Amino acid sequence: MAKNAKGNKGLIPRTYLEPYHEEESSEEGSEEDVEVGDETAERAEIKQRTDSHWSAVQKALSEQINTVDVLTTIGAIPAGFRPSTLFQLLEEGNQFRASYFLQPELTPSQLAFRDLMWDAKTGTIKSRPTHVSLILTLWSCKMIPLPGVSIQVLSRHVRLCLFDGNKVLSNIHTVRATWHAKKPKMWTFSPQVTGILPCLLDGDCFLRSNSLSPDLGILFELGISYIRNSTSERGELSCGWVFLKLFDASGIPIPAKTYELFMNGGTPYEKGVEVDPSVSNRAYGSVFHQMMMMRRQPQLLVKLRSLNRRSRDILSLLPGTLIGSMCYIHLLILYRQILGDVLLKDKMSMQSADFISNPMLTTFPKLLEQPDMMDALRSSWAEKESTLKRSEKIHSQLFVVIFSQKDREFLKAAFLLVYHDCVVPLLHSTLLPPFRWAEEETEATRWKVITDFMKQNQENKSALQALLAPDGVHEPFDILEQTYDFLGEIKQPDGGAP
Repeated sequence: MAKNAKGNKGLIPRTYLEPYHEEESSEEGSEEDVEVGDETAERAEIKQRTDSHWSAVQKALSEQINTVDVLTTIGAIPAGFRPSTLFQLLEEGNQFRASYFLQPELTPSQLAFRDLMWDAKTGTIKSRPTHVSLILTLWSCKMIPLPGVSIQVLSRHVRLCLFDGNKVLSNIHTVRATWHAKKPKMWTFSPQVTGILPCLLDGDCFLRSNSLSPDLGILFELGISYIRNSTSERGELSCGWVFLKLFDASGIPIPAKTYELFMNGGTPYEKGVEVDPSVSNRAYGSVFHQMMMMRRQPQLLVKLRSLNRRSRDILSLLPGTLIGSMCYIHLLILYRQILGDVLLKDKMSMQSADFISNPMLTTFPKLLEQPDMMDALRSSWAEKESTLKRSEKIHSQLFVVIFSQKDREFLKAAFLLVYHDCVVPLLHSTLLPPFRWAEEETEATRWKVITDFMKQNQENKSALQALLAPDGVHEPFDILEQTYDFLGEIKQPDGGAP
């Protein structure tokens, strides 16, 4: 027997009931409010958090605090290390991933695209300038504290995004660092390698944003992926963070030069925390002593590069908000050109919201979350470029910006052939294990499968023989592999992450 709020009594299934404790609920809520309020009071200059994703991240971070406290207590990590804030945001969903920001954005009326428009005069998508458009180079990280022997580091990396001091305003881009035992406190980027440089290691990044926030800047978070030797527990730690504002107090963009940025400890929402309190940067002693202490502080070297006309034209063909690697920017532009053809030029009716059969548009954004697959496409396209005529090769290197309609159509057709021969079969191969971050064995297995498949393609000048080979087992066909639902993929009309 149960009674509802109106006083009506009756029989209902027991599964419809749950315990109700009004007093306990209100008391628990009050305690939580007081705890958050105390934290906010202790941290000066912290803005009130109102965005929806922060509560989920805060909960996830709090669950990892015990592990971090243990590691700090036993001396495995410095006191300024924290669970990675940006990694938790990436884990909360796709709203901070590049694949989300690569999709076209609708206008507030939802009747047209805001950042994808057709230029009938040139027969291609229109270029669109943005409030912020720049290229930066990650040089190195110096004096980064070493973790203890009780944990094994699986990856060292920098995550960066656009930030206004309160909210993340772009996708979160990750660049893996190179580390050598001879210089254990230094991380470097863009190492010299044989063949193409993996995009995950590329320190040259582009940034675009339409945000008009006066506090807009770039948030850098240094991080490590680790595994505890005693428990085999995996985790992500922040080794420090720094925020570089892109405009001064007068609203003038900061100059293009190399910046030596000193790292902060804690999370981006904490102030006054040092990465390693044993190497304090507080002003004590003589000027010489202070200078020596500053040289021992963790720091990140970043260079902002000025844009020439060609670079500006290239970036203007990308979405309004996006961060990525310069090494695959030409592939993004080819994708955008084909997207414009399908959604704007070849569409029978602009009011139609029907599904579109196009495996390339369906799967290409996934490559931004699988860097080894992007490298496979880059390698295959570079091989194709080597067979082009000199004039066609020059046009390809100019990223489909300044040449004729006939040349554009030729390059897009060639790119689609390469994509269907290389990427589509691999994405649906049962031999390719799912991508997992910082798992060396999985990364090695995936790359072996990819290189073996590409070698077969190169020898046979087609993927057909590899697809028909007895050992080439593929997933059962699903119509979703061919279906591009642009209404289901587009960004929110506000242009940012929800």
